[in-house]
Amino acid sequence: MRVLFVEDDVLLGQALAAGLRQLGHAADWFTNGKDADGALVAAPYDALVLDLGLPGGDGLYWLRRWRDRGVQLPVLVLTARDGIDQRIAGLDSGADDYLLKPITIDELAARLRALLRRASGRAQPTWRHGELEYDPASKLVRWKGQGVELTARELALLEALMLDPQRVLSKALLREKLYDWSETEPESNSLEVHIHHLRRKIDPGIVRTVRGVGYALGAAEVAP
Repeated sequence: MRVLFVEDDVLLGQALAAGLRQLGHAADWFTNGKDADGALVAAPYDALVLDLGLPGGDGLYWLRRWRDRGVQLPVLVLTARDGIDQRIAGLDSGADDYLLKPITIDELAARLRALLRRASGRAQPTWRHGELEYDPASKLVRWKGQGVELTARELALLEALMLDPQRVLSKALLREKLYDWSETEPESNSLEVHIHHLRRKIDPGIVRTVRGVGYALGAAEVAP
């Protein structure tokens, strides 16, 4: 998943963004709501982690503004404000979850996975598409019951496709899902290389090409 992280504590922001990247996620970190607002327009995020005590505008102000504008991505408030009234205000302003500092990267990642499951309408922790199974927590992939070894980037690509299996995703959108702004510009054919590897390691039909549009997850059922 690609995560937008808004936290004005430099040490914490750097640590959590780096931790998410080590877990295979793309993460863009900003220290204020204004910069995050610009990022929301420019990139397709799957979730947003928001501190409340931000310079130049409280986190709740930005949260209400984004919800009023129609931004629907899951938002996890991460803050030191532990009062019950503050928690209620955060949730009533549009937050999907409210988490108190300090936090470990593992719990943060688990909360984000839960938000993503709810946003995509999944009740089970393991995602299934026909013979394909994927566990976002353990990063385990199975095809016809057999484990499949994938790289971190291949896993991120598979996750992006499985999040919306009926949708055809453009090449530009998939690249934006896989790479955050901290990374160097990927090779022009890197996406095609990752798709080739998924087809080779899982099944030739696991990713289908829609000419002139992009890529989508292959048919859920395996042909006899």
